[in-house]
Amino acid sequence: MTAFAEKFSQQAGINSLMDDLGKAMAGDQPVIMMGGGNPGHFPPVQQRLSEELQKLARDPDAVARLIGVYDAPQGEARFIRALKDLLNRTYGWGLTEENIALTNGSQAAFFMLFNLFAGEMPGGGRHQILLPMAPEYLGYADAGLGPDTFRSVRPRIDYLDDHTFKYRVDFDELALDEQVGALCVSRPTNPTGNVLTDEEIGRLHALARAWDIPLIVDGAYGSPFPELIYTEAQPFWDEQVILCLSLSKLGLPAARTGIVIAAPQIIRALSGANAILNLATGSFGPQLTENLVRSGEILSLSRDQVRPWYEAKMRKAVAVLHDAFDDACPWYVHQPEGAMFLWLWFPGLPISSHELYERLKARGVLVVSGHYFFPGLPDAGDWPHRHECLRVTYSQDDESVAEGLRVIADEVKRCFAGAMED
Repeated sequence: MTAFAEKFSQQAGINSLMDDLGKAMAGDQPVIMMGGGNPGHFPPVQQRLSEELQKLARDPDAVARLIGVYDAPQGEARFIRALKDLLNRTYGWGLTEENIALTNGSQAAFFMLFNLFAGEMPGGGRHQILLPMAPEYLGYADAGLGPDTFRSVRPRIDYLDDHTFKYRVDFDELALDEQVGALCVSRPTNPTGNVLTDEEIGRLHALARAWDIPLIVDGAYGSPFPELIYTEAQPFWDEQVILCLSLSKLGLPAARTGIVIAAPQIIRALSGANAILNLATGSFGPQLTENLVRSGEILSLSRDQVRPWYEAKMRKAVAVLHDAFDDACPWYVHQPEGAMFLWLWFPGLPISSHELYERLKARGVLVVSGHYFFPGLPDAGDWPHRHECLRVTYSQDDESVAEGLRVIADEVKRCFAGAMED
């Protein structure tokens, strides 16, 4: 077995998450799904997409193009052109069609990007991806083909009130060197819902420029769509930035449409990798949403309907948390500024977050243990915080989310009570 085969045969965090989700959906026992990043079923979006699907189905030429023609490795040309026009019209970014490529989902985009900028270099030595702040998305952790693909930095923790905190980039500890091939952040951050401030993004951009490396910004939950940002944050792009977007969180996770906006030489490299790995990218998502992009409706739909819906769900979930936990045990929630997750921290948790996850799963509540979200921290084993956190999603129906949060609170309080008795 090759090293490649061995790597992909091992259990990884993203494998565990998707396996749990699949088994839960296929099982006959009721499960409250608070683990994955599957978007909620929002009727206005589903209705609008259904209308576009019906238009496609009534157009023989569009159907033929949808199912019977390979796109170029860069992706569906009409969608790319429409997106370029929309972003230039809205933000004045000065994009050309050579600045945009499509991939079969964001996960595929990050696999290709990380291995373009990290790994063994032609002249010797190795490059790494620097994550300026952990926790970060668990899907990154195993995307590098080589060892030690990632290096990350512990965040600074600001306590905002008795039960709310916020991570911030610790620039005093953010040391770049010749081994760093790219910086990468998600905004909003999966798993915490943190939104890096415009100042933080500006300082990271300045570092990337100074070292002449890309700043990769994962905007799968952010601007310009689906716009799951509940605080002030300006979209930003220039050719030092690789901005990655997705149609998934708008309500099209099964369409597997990732979008990469970058300098032309990076787009050419991605297109070449697309050709080798896939021949072409799928056409369904781009064709289904082309009219929404061309008209700009994708922006208003995100801003005026999708974002308020998720923000209202978030506020309901936080209210349930405060009611369920009160002051019975130590607990914090990261200030929820975006995405569709709550990041819960239980300082001094008597068991590991993974054991807590197992106990909750036995009670029919599926969450994700926080220990998966700290790739590239060399001293992570010495930092108890890594094993005291859970990621939960509030994207499903409000009643199920509330019930799931009450079960989590009950189980955590049992853990602390049991430790006191011992």
